[in-house]
Amino acid sequence: MKTVLLTLTAALLLGAGAAHAQFSVVPAPLTQGAPVPSEADSPQAYKKDFAQHVYKAYPMRIYRGQLPPLLYSVMLTETKLDAQGNVVDVTVIRKPAVDAVAPFIVQLIKRAAPFPAPAKMGEASVMEIWLVDKSGAFQVDTLTEGQK
Repeated sequence: MKTVLLTLTAALLLGAGAAHAQFSVVPAPLTQGAPVPSEADSPQAYKKDFAQHVYKAYPMRIYRGQLPPLLYSVMLTETKLDAQGNVVDVTVIRKPAVDAVAPFIVQLIKRAAPFPAPAKMGEASVMEIWLVDKSGAFQVDTLTEGQK
């Protein structure tokens, strides 16, 4: 009985580690060089440019289609950008249910810089909701395809 319990405990621990493996390494973004400056003249319009840049940087991590009814994690970030589109700060406003997701998303944002320069606004602050699947794929609320 004791051996069975030890085996089950080990399997659960190994399974938990494997479940977080998809968040252990942030992939290199596919975007290179400075993006075209944004024509957005409001925070809401710039938010779409921000989201589209993230999708271009990480197409391999975008969840295609409608998300499942139960998400692995949901988090809210605020990203502050300077006039050149460089990340000044990323703050997690709403922590995700799975601790491994927050540092992954924060690094993902930072590695995607520079973002389109908010030329008409000078600098930008973007609040975004990240909808994360257990596979490590995600959608952002601005561009989500919804849920099943």
